[in-house]
Amino acid sequence: MTVGTPAPSPATPSPVERKSSRHQVVVIGSGFGGLWATEALAKAAVDVVMVSGTSHHLFQPLLYQVATGVLSEGEVAPATREVLKKQRNATVLLGRVTDIDIAAKTVTSLSPVGTTVTPYDTLIVAAGAGQSYFGNDQFSEFAPGMKSIDDALELRGRIFGCFELAELSEDPEERDEWLTFVVVGAGPTGVEMAGQISELAHRTLRRDFRRIDTTKAKVILLDAAPTVLGVFGDKLSIAASEQLAKIGVDVELNAKVVGVDNTGVDIVDSDGKERRIRCRCKVWAAGVSASPLGKQLAEQSGGEVDRAGRVKVNDDLTLPGHPEIFVVGDMMALNNLPGVAQVAMQGGKYAAGQIIRRLRGEPPAPPFKYFDKGSMATISRFHAVASVGRIRMAGFFAWLMWLGVHVMYLVGFKNRFTTMLHWAVSFIFRGRSQRTTTRQQVVARTLMARLSATEEALKEAQNDEPDDVRPDSVEGHASTSPAPNTHAGAAGAESVDELAAAYGESTDEAGDAPPLQQAPES
Repeated sequence: MTVGTPAPSPATPSPVERKSSRHQVVVIGSGFGGLWATEALAKAAVDVVMVSGTSHHLFQPLLYQVATGVLSEGEVAPATREVLKKQRNATVLLGRVTDIDIAAKTVTSLSPVGTTVTPYDTLIVAAGAGQSYFGNDQFSEFAPGMKSIDDALELRGRIFGCFELAELSEDPEERDEWLTFVVVGAGPTGVEMAGQISELAHRTLRRDFRRIDTTKAKVILLDAAPTVLGVFGDKLSIAASEQLAKIGVDVELNAKVVGVDNTGVDIVDSDGKERRIRCRCKVWAAGVSASPLGKQLAEQSGGEVDRAGRVKVNDDLTLPGHPEIFVVGDMMALNNLPGVAQVAMQGGKYAAGQIIRRLRGEPPAPPFKYFDKGSMATISRFHAVASVGRIRMAGFFAWLMWLGVHVMYLVGFKNRFTTMLHWAVSFIFRGRSQRTTTRQQVVARTLMARLSATEEALKEAQNDEPDDVRPDSVEGHASTSPAPNTHAGAAGAESVDELAAAYGESTDEAGDAPPLQQAPES
């Protein structure tokens, strides 16, 4: 199997030369915290280098709409270079940061062509957070999270693919499995996702199939907590639960997920009774875990991290003992602030302001104080809940407020305009303009992970061989010893076998995987 992306070079990392002798600020991450900090430094006498593992800025609150075909990925994830093209003091580098050396004041990042070392005078760490499976990372193979564009596109393929495969199924029980959707996590992301899947089944796809009735699809929202949208308060929690029931979402609370596999979810209820929900499409929207860079910072500085891996910072968002390092957004732990976009935005601006003050010789600003602009979540078409200050609102006007706030924070006029058009098509009418899916969307993530694991196992096997049988070249996995090749081949066949079964396909013979070829469209 060949991989289009070249392997990172093992050569000595190449340092990035400074453009000038000016103060250099390195920003890790292109999310809300990183982007807002970078833009706030536009007129400062500094050079800003943004290092990010993706080439885009992700508007994560609307990611579920990419997964359900309302919006395209470009509308919620504009290219970072395009956003910053007019900011002459900003440079964008593609690379996943793997190491921060506090003593040397350098950041090491890994890209498909090798490693890069970037020096800094001031560092802003805004690497965000990933999905947490609470120690059960094996669940991720069958229940993708909602943290990246790749996640959203995979879920889009899984959701729409389930309807297609239900149409082909002759077995009523199997058809019910394809038409059962389980969303784990009753926070804003889970509630919004469950609501959109229900609307897909009851409105958008209702007339598109001939052998199945999509309105009979089951959408189940699970959470180990006793309430839906608990942070919104009892009144809005009850309103959200009632609206979810009205649009056909089955809410099951006090239900702890203890197992996830290809064909279902295992649950333990509050009374200790275990049961199973048979379903083919699972979405994980419960729990977050901060970037592992937080642990690095804490270990080098003698600082602390909380249970979610967030770094405990000073009240000016700096790392204890290191005023040149700011930690913002989902990576910081301060005063129990929530991991929401507004905290990251305000933190990024605050850090930039502190840097400007220092360079001007001005006294530091007062401690960081978060201004809570409220929380919102959309339940269904024309219905949302909003908590702004003392105002608690549910229904159509809350939905209008939700529309306005999300449009305002989208980056760029073009994205705002096209998003409004797509919302009109989806909410006023029945259409979804982003329904194209491919098999590759569904299987690529897991196949890539297994390929990587197989290659690592191959390297370990080769390293363990005696020198007299170790091959001089491993190109194409050629070797005088059959053991590494046998291991890699078996792992690859097993991977394709299981994934084919997960997508409703069968192999030619037991243990024989179908040949890899151009992935057909669903």
